[in-house]
Amino acid sequence: MKLFLKRFEKTYLFLIKALLLASLFVTFFGFYMQMLPQLEGLNRTSVVSFVTFLLSIILFIRIYGGFSIGERKSRPIVNTMFLATLMADFITFIITYIMGISTVHYHDYLTGQTALPGPPPVRFSDFIGFYFTERVLPGLGLLVIVLLVQVLLINAFTYFGNFVYFKVNDPRKALIIYHDENEIPNLLLKISKYRKQWVVNRLIQYDDPAVRKEIVANEAVFFADVPKNERSQLVEYCYKHNKDIFVCPDVSDIILNHADHLMLDDTTVFASTTRGMSFEQLVIKRLCDILFSVVFILITSPIMIAVSIAIKAYDHGPVLYKQKRLTKGGREFNVLKFRSMIVDAEKKTGAMLSTENDSRITPVGKWIRRFRVDELPQLFNILKGDMSVVGPRPERLEIAEEYEKDLPEFRYRLKVQAGLTGLAQIMSKYNTAPKDKLALDLVYIEQYSIWLDIKLMLQTLVVFVKSDSTEGVHEEEAVPDLPEKQNEE
Repeated sequence: MKLFLKRFEKTYLFLIKALLLASLFVTFFGFYMQMLPQLEGLNRTSVVSFVTFLLSIILFIRIYGGFSIGERKSRPIVNTMFLATLMADFITFIITYIMGISTVHYHDYLTGQTALPGPPPVRFSDFIGFYFTERVLPGLGLLVIVLLVQVLLINAFTYFGNFVYFKVNDPRKALIIYHDENEIPNLLLKISKYRKQWVVNRLIQYDDPAVRKEIVANEAVFFADVPKNERSQLVEYCYKHNKDIFVCPDVSDIILNHADHLMLDDTTVFASTTRGMSFEQLVIKRLCDILFSVVFILITSPIMIAVSIAIKAYDHGPVLYKQKRLTKGGREFNVLKFRSMIVDAEKKTGAMLSTENDSRITPVGKWIRRFRVDELPQLFNILKGDMSVVGPRPERLEIAEEYEKDLPEFRYRLKVQAGLTGLAQIMSKYNTAPKDKLALDLVYIEQYSIWLDIKLMLQTLVVFVKSDSTEGVHEEEAVPDLPEKQNEE
């Protein structure tokens, strides 16, 4: 049975994904058909609503990372699928109810074919009011029930899919090829969180005579800080023997990975241009920043007022916290945040990252940090032009200088405007190593497009369902037992 399922792996994975999509579709329209008769049968409203749901959920599933059974743990898949379904439901809800406001329904309303409380009014504005109170508001309540059922379905299909996948596929034997022993514990710690995918079988230095023999003996190979020339040869050897290859990239890897394919006569060339954003891109990005900041300042103003009152009421200290940060070209500016720590928190310690269970963080501060509410005043930084909506997080001068001692490339982040959100903020954690955050920031810089900015703005919602997105720097983190090193046998 196991061999049979492995042979048809792509087929059963496709079936699980298709069945989940069909279940989400049937759940949404199964509930709303009871409330909206216009969804029954094939008509303009039903067809547009059906197509809207399918296109929306496929688009948002792609934006949020896909239904990636066998590639990610179940909980992150559930979180991102929930967000994709929520967006698709909400968009379809709006489209369906807007299409419900038609002259046909207004005529039914006037002629008494639609049940009304009291005598039927004549004005179309009265019909809009009726439609909102008697249809839209109950529809929003129903949407909550629909989402609850869909979440149950997402959980069931996700956990079942991963269960079947990992029953069929045993963890792959992995080899770590390294140069510096100091790089091993961190990489080993990360791999150990995916025990169903890989089990580290051997560690070996890149220049050990037995390295090629060990590559053949394992199924997956991780490269940790191996010199480029030697790594290239070993990567080719892995490719020759059909091994899974995982490389922790350096700056040149990221640059070339996102280079354009160019033909010089009949010769293949990878071209990486360093012209930066075009004038049109700069203008569009700035206009989007202004529009976004104005809209969200208006939307979040009640939240900002409530937070301001809570901070002031707790210790009567200042509501806002200003701090010097770096943006494009190394320019300094004052970033605005809601104060989440005690007054003069760094008076004795100086500039330092917050740690897990940091005693300097107030009770109000813990709440606003958990939901990223402390970042809201940065909308005014965006409106002013000090920041963009999307870009590398602005770093403090003292901390940036400390990072650059061991990682000179850290300054490359300043090629673009600092941002409220970005690839590093979405994919990493607060306590992610500077080198890993730099890699994500450089990926964003090299891949930049307006579409990528829109995609990252939508993906920012993922931060609110990640339990580890705001955790502080750990003082110690347990490292799994190291496998025996091949060159010490």
